[in-house]
Amino acid sequence: VQLQASGGGLVQAGDSLRLSCANAGRTNYNVGWFRQGAEKQREFVAGITWNWGTTVYADSVKGRFIISRDKAKRMVYLQMNNLKAEDTAVYYCTTRSGDITAATSDNSYWGQGTLVTVSS
Repeated sequence: VQLQASGGGLVQAGDSLRLSCANAGRTNYNVGWFRQGAEKQREFVAGITWNWGTTVYADSVKGRFIISRDKAKRMVYLQMNNLKAEDTAVYYCTTRSGDITAATSDNSYWGQGTLVTVSS
């Protein structure tokens, strides 16, 4: 399973950006986005169930980020609005059959990261 994340870049605070994760969709799997800032631990951002499209968000991004999926294209997107400096991080997409918020290097498939830099 090879996930491919893309869409990162340099933006200003308040701007929007959309990340994409290709080859993400599988029946009975869940897909999520995690991020890791400089000198920080990797943290959960958002997740979606592939079957039903049920979403879950970290409190820090709730109301600003939207995760969605395109089943036909097997793509998952992360629309990030009103970006803040603290959103600066490398963003990773991941997939597993269990709780996506509990994804780790050992129990999930991960794509390469895409860097998002938000200047204030």
